[in-house]
Amino acid sequence: MSEPLLEVKNLRVRFPVHGGILQRKVGSVNAVDGVSFTIERGETLGLVGESGCGKTTVGRALINILKHVAPGVELDGEVVYVDKDGKRTDLLHLSKRDMIPFRSKIQMIFQDPYSSLNARLSVKQIIAEPLEIHNPEMSKKEVDDKVMWLLERVGLQPEYAGRYPHEFSGGQRQRIGIARALATNPDLIICDEPVSALDVSVQAQVINLMEDLQKEFGMSYLFIAHDLSVVYHISKRIAVMYLGNLVELGTANQVYFDPVHPYSRALLSSVPVPDPTRKNVKRVVLQGDIPTPLNKPSGCGFRTRCPVAQVECAANVPQLLAKDNGALVACPYA
Repeated sequence: MSEPLLEVKNLRVRFPVHGGILQRKVGSVNAVDGVSFTIERGETLGLVGESGCGKTTVGRALINILKHVAPGVELDGEVVYVDKDGKRTDLLHLSKRDMIPFRSKIQMIFQDPYSSLNARLSVKQIIAEPLEIHNPEMSKKEVDDKVMWLLERVGLQPEYAGRYPHEFSGGQRQRIGIARALATNPDLIICDEPVSALDVSVQAQVINLMEDLQKEFGMSYLFIAHDLSVVYHISKRIAVMYLGNLVELGTANQVYFDPVHPYSRALLSSVPVPDPTRKNVKRVVLQGDIPTPLNKPSGCGFRTRCPVAQVECAANVPQLLAKDNGALVACPYA
């Protein structure tokens, strides 16, 4: 049995919407609406879905930074971190001070390699900053040696340490972000679309680097992306998200080759097939537009576009239930 590292239970995130002359609260956006999953030690969990479905919000909720970047955000549920001794801590409601010891255990690689690095700091300062915060007992020489070692591990020359972010390409900047995330020897790295802004050839290099680092250090990844082929390549399990809810969760092979939920089938059928000899590939085309999170449909959020929707779908939010192929699917009629 694999050891659990992070247990997410019924996570809900609501952002306030203000309007009028006095900018009073007039509503809320249910960005994440009851998401539950577990990340095991040493595994990669892929999280996929359309833009705006709440993937990034889930990632930022796990490291407890939403309350600091989005005033008024409402958070419910549990994000339980389990250390190697079995001690359980709910991170979601910790204060900024109480969260500091766990920052070294859970790091994040951000989507945009151009805005996630401080342009005023050199590469050496960027990578050394988490070491100086979380390992104040380290001497200056030890920090410098660790920075040079990290640069080498991510495929950058040590002499790049004195340069600034604007002197690097997008792929090199993302490698710097990976080195910064690795600095504190984390148990979990949340990867928020780390290759979506990169060229295809550079994407492959970064993905292979991340896999090599995982084998070397034994860390876990939550890999957030919309490119299903990339997610399948790196993930052990895949979770499919739609309008703030999980609709399917299973192994990479189950979800990628044998999707059950109607939305998962439509999502997988939209992946281009790089084979000109394959003709008449059946596509699942969804009707209608994605509902707004400001006014989600009652019951199942996917029912307004679902080809197998029933009258009962409007009454209750479907729960994740095991299907014949072993995957968990939030649809009783799939």
